[in-house]
Amino acid sequence: MAAQMLSKDLLRAQFVGKNLNQVVTPAVVLDLAKVETNCNLMLEAAQRLQLSWRAHIKTHKTAELTRLQVGDKDSSPVNIIVSTVVEAESVLPLLKEYQENGRQVNVLYSFPLYASCVDRLAQVSAQLGPGGLAVMVDNSEQIKHLTSLASKSGNRPLVFLKINVGSNRAGVYGDSPACAALIDELLLSETVGSSVFLGLYTHAGHSYAARKDWEAMGVLGAEFGGLYDVATAVRRERPGHPLVLSVGATPTATTLQHPDFAADNDSDTAPAGKEGALLTSAPGTTTAQLKDLISRMRADGLTLEVHAGVYPTLDIQQLAAHARDSKTLHSGAIAISVLADVASLYPLRGPNGTTEALVNAGCLALGREPCTDMGATKGEHYGAWGVVMPWGGLDNAVPGPDFPAVHGGWQVRYLSQEHGVLAWMGPPREETAIAVGQRVRIWPNHSCITGAGHAWYLVVDSRNQGREDEIVEVWPRWNGW
Repeated sequence: MAAQMLSKDLLRAQFVGKNLNQVVTPAVVLDLAKVETNCNLMLEAAQRLQLSWRAHIKTHKTAELTRLQVGDKDSSPVNIIVSTVVEAESVLPLLKEYQENGRQVNVLYSFPLYASCVDRLAQVSAQLGPGGLAVMVDNSEQIKHLTSLASKSGNRPLVFLKINVGSNRAGVYGDSPACAALIDELLLSETVGSSVFLGLYTHAGHSYAARKDWEAMGVLGAEFGGLYDVATAVRRERPGHPLVLSVGATPTATTLQHPDFAADNDSDTAPAGKEGALLTSAPGTTTAQLKDLISRMRADGLTLEVHAGVYPTLDIQQLAAHARDSKTLHSGAIAISVLADVASLYPLRGPNGTTEALVNAGCLALGREPCTDMGATKGEHYGAWGVVMPWGGLDNAVPGPDFPAVHGGWQVRYLSQEHGVLAWMGPPREETAIAVGQRVRIWPNHSCITGAGHAWYLVVDSRNQGREDEIVEVWPRWNGW
């Protein structure tokens, strides 16, 4: 059963037209201008390379941002990914609206199948009709649930086989006996009418560990290359079988915004770090190599799909990953912030005799998701829980092109349930004054986890000159499972 939605009309009446200084804190804020820009960049990159696009909506869990992720082209398919069944149930009215307007829709439940989700997913499938639901398997014990889904919904579920290409969160290794066995079982399930073997799926969560500009492009090449090998194995069993190869995570997917792709040229420019060294991560380490790999897979009749989820909001973790260069990936592109009040000050308590400040945003409002320290010397890279953005008269230092190795300014250094402690991490002589009663906005480490602590987003629009802090919309979230 879908979670009960808060009344958007009541929320709008309560908040729209107010200033951020007039609302109760802590609160999570989205900047519409930045969200739209980030969504459009991703849609344009996928279209430019003629790649299918599947939007992951788990970060925000809202109808409004889903619309921005899938775009408004009447003819394009609406393919989305959800991480909870509640998301699938709650997005149904929007998907049915798209169906009524002639757009093909599909929602993928991205967690490998388990018994207690089958009945609810069957209801989703029944409402969307044939081809409306896709599911994931990575273990032979899950195959029996495909038969149950088909029986209870009246529609054969589309199925992705999840492949592990290095993140080690879920999926089978493509060269393993378990993968070969699953291929056989999925082909048999398709033959007997219990499912449709749609394709192969991977999520490169380990790309978050990248720390050089465009480095994640090498991981994107490894994703495509790994699925290409498995697709070849499927075709040996069933020649010509149509398959979708779905790859992505925000770092890997957004490297498709590399200027060489925009220029549509055949240069062999390396997506290199600041030293200019070529990357060494599997195939696709340069734009030309990745173009060639895409061309070969497409020539073999494979459908290529890219997915991502965090890119509309971005966060501190994405800056640390350096998936792109500073022209398109910088602190000014982060669309999410947590609004908090400074409740107390503690002079001389911080590092090197600096000040610490208490804010009313702890781990329940900000999340407790670290940016992994990938530095050669542990402790030198950024290790806080959020960065205070320059806003409201506080001219705080922002992450620059050498972040996370170089960082400073006011950061969230400690967290408990409701308490956040800000500390000045720059030279003591440069400490920027902060006052009790002041409001701050904090860029969180991981926007997915941050959003989970809130029931709705307050939406502002930085394009409204002179009214940048005015709330223009409220977007209720689909929390729960």
